[in-house]
Amino acid sequence: MLKIQRLTKVYKGGKKAVDDLSITVQPGDIYGFIGHNGAGKTTTIKCVVGIQDFDEGEILVDGISVRENPLACKQKIAYVPDNPDLYEYLTGIQYLNFVADVFGLSKQEREAKIRKEADLFELTDSLGDLISSYSHGMKQKLALIGALIHEPKLLILDEPFVGLDPKATLMLKNRMHELCDQGTAIFFSTHVLDVAERLCNKVAIIRQGQLVVSGNTEELTHGETLESVFMEVIEHAQTQP
Repeated sequence: MLKIQRLTKVYKGGKKAVDDLSITVQPGDIYGFIGHNGAGKTTTIKCVVGIQDFDEGEILVDGISVRENPLACKQKIAYVPDNPDLYEYLTGIQYLNFVADVFGLSKQEREAKIRKEADLFELTDSLGDLISSYSHGMKQKLALIGALIHEPKLLILDEPFVGLDPKATLMLKNRMHELCDQGTAIFFSTHVLDVAERLCNKVAIIRQGQLVVSGNTEELTHGETLESVFMEVIEHAQTQP
């Protein structure tokens, strides 16, 4: 569903934010993308969703090139950044109807899907309020609802659990499992390694824009915690020339 092939992104001054990165996410995967701050996670995600261009490599979404046909790729993707930048002059329901319009959902489709997701995240009673009155956690929930109502084939989340209360976090985890059972692929970055260990069937660890290790979570941990594996591979990478 998502194939990142030898991706390289260079910023001004010659700094490589992402360096020859290759990752494949299959339908049904919950794929954790792990690394320190500044490791290149968000840059990679922004390249995948078409917010940033890239210098080398290729990104394919369901076999379609992000570089050559970005609109077709975006129709298959839902993306929630770590700090959602929403239209605060709209109400919650106006924002969701705007998203539904973008993806061409009928009145019947959108009403059913908005009701389902808003009830799940306990935001239904606040949909008539201006987004400017929402807390950070409420904005995060609204962004998630907007991402889910068009049933994306690829869900991309950047630190999705930041700002969510424990109940909403549990609801999101359960919803992620449901989506993957239906064939959706999920690719998300996180700093919360114990959550990634329990939630993800696959993980990739990057350092300074380069892939350090990737694969099946159980095979990588071998009975250890993901946190201990992360520290081992990062320390090993630091000792390499």
